[in-house]
Amino acid sequence: MEVNIDWGGPQGMLFVAKTGTGHIAAMDGAPEGGGHNLAPRPMELLLVGTGGCTAYDVVLILKRGRHAITGCSVKLQAERAEVDPKVFTKIHFVFTVTGDNLPRAAVERAIALSHEKYCSASAMLAHTAAITWSAEIVQSGAAAQPAA
Repeated sequence: MEVNIDWGGPQGMLFVAKTGTGHIAAMDGAPEGGGHNLAPRPMELLLVGTGGCTAYDVVLILKRGRHAITGCSVKLQAERAEVDPKVFTKIHFVFTVTGDNLPRAAVERAIALSHEKYCSASAMLAHTAAITWSAEIVQSGAAAQPAA
């Protein structure tokens, strides 16, 4: 895996990343750090990647289990250390999984498997952050089942 990152120049803190698969992502800093707030912060993108990794796993595990999943979203809330390096110290994932007759046990198992076995990003972050999660299941055409 390879990523190339180029600085946008001396007028700010904009960086453009190009992935080995040919995709582009921009990153910028806060105005107080010399940035212009034109793109997500690098640490935000780290959370984006982690959330994407776990959501991908959850959908794949449920589809392979032949569950009728029709939607999946995850919201991450994170806290960082106050001193450098300002690593993540707590990350909470809130999954909302939608489908037809989705068993809570299957959804929770998929989330647990992602965090415990499959998601490389959350496995790395677990070395510095306490990772927790909750799940909301929305049955298609029915009201949500709140987390137990």
